[in-house]
Amino acid sequence: MIALEGIQLSHRFGGVLAVQALDLQVEEGRTLAVIGPNGAGKTTLFNLLAGTLRTREGRVVLHGRDISRSGPERRAGLGLIRSFQHGRTFANLSAEDNLLLGAHGRRLAGRTGFAGVIQARAEAAALVAPFGERLAPRLDHPAYSFSYANRRRIEIARALAAHPRVLLLDEPTAGMNPAETLEMIEFLQGLKRAGMTMVIIEHKLPLIMQVADSVLVMDEGRKLAEDVPARIAQNPEVIEAYLGPNHHSGVHP
Repeated sequence: MIALEGIQLSHRFGGVLAVQALDLQVEEGRTLAVIGPNGAGKTTLFNLLAGTLRTREGRVVLHGRDISRSGPERRAGLGLIRSFQHGRTFANLSAEDNLLLGAHGRRLAGRTGFAGVIQARAEAAALVAPFGERLAPRLDHPAYSFSYANRRRIEIARALAAHPRVLLLDEPTAGMNPAETLEMIEFLQGLKRAGMTMVIIEHKLPLIMQVADSVLVMDEGRKLAEDVPARIAQNPEVIEAYLGPNHHSGVHP
């Protein structure tokens, strides 16, 4: 079953065509990586899928429902949840309160009262458990006291608190060192094993190779290629778009 579909999506900023008649499909339980050089239109594509930008040309379909005219709140309510390229946490709120905000919509939909809050707090603790000592002992600490990498982890855990049906992650390992990146790869692999459907913008080749089922390559707003990770890493057009025509190896990590 197709979980998320973008059909002939286009978007213009003045005279610049940032996304050009782009099609994508993500099957339920699968992970699609979206890659491309800076300025390729990746984040614009995410904004169109999530509703942050209004869909003016093309359509977005979530589990068979056309959501092209729905705003971001409605899309989130239907289970299309996203993170942002630059981490967005509520700096003065605790890590736990940030996570509780992720569950807020579900509580309004029926999980109200003290019992609902207790259950949401238990879920918050469970969501950060895979991150171990980095977050779990510090749930009561304000978000501003965490490192950039840990704020990214809080943001991803907050997205999961909303119980997404499709999770859009915009550079989940941004600002992370190699060891932290490896931890995030293992975390995302755990989500895959649990059946999560994901679309991930990422630049780091190890994550793409180990997490993605397929890779969509963008360049100048258009789809340059789409294939399994191993073939994308050897695609001459992809190599040229990333590193120039004289480079002799695979996609830059």
